[in-house]
Amino acid sequence: MIVYHTSYTTVRFPDVRFSREALDFGKGFYVTCLKRQAIDYADKFRFRGKQAVLNQYELEDDWVSGINVKRFDAYDEEWLDFVAANRKCQEVEHFDAVEGGIANDKVFRTLDLYFSGDIDKASALKKLQYEVPNHQICLLSQKLIDGKLKFISSEIL
Repeated sequence: MIVYHTSYTTVRFPDVRFSREALDFGKGFYVTCLKRQAIDYADKFRFRGKQAVLNQYELEDDWVSGINVKRFDAYDEEWLDFVAANRKCQEVEHFDAVEGGIANDKVFRTLDLYFSGDIDKASALKKLQYEVPNHQICLLSQKLIDGKLKFISSEIL
């Protein structure tokens, strides 16, 4: 499967140690199979005055074989609790990879309201049920990255 990662630089050798804390699915290397989503993410770097680079990889078809993967198929209570815990840097169950919807700007506004206590969990879930999930895979295991993810190319956007 072809996957993409947008950064300010070419990332030939992804390393989870350099990942940021408090992200949706934890500290890991994030990729998506949706090229348009990866290209749209480039605005995050451009707004900061940096270049944006689209990195392309091959994630082996059997990447899930023999590893502990968590998949979220919807913006539901389980997804909300997991993202909330990760965003607050709380302890969560360990997985080698997590796949599911991304907290885009609209979703993030809902999460902010929920985190601040301005809306309760039921209201947050009601708002989220109308959001079509995007796609992200967070590779949390360096062994998985080194063994199953192969750099193909990069291009400045």
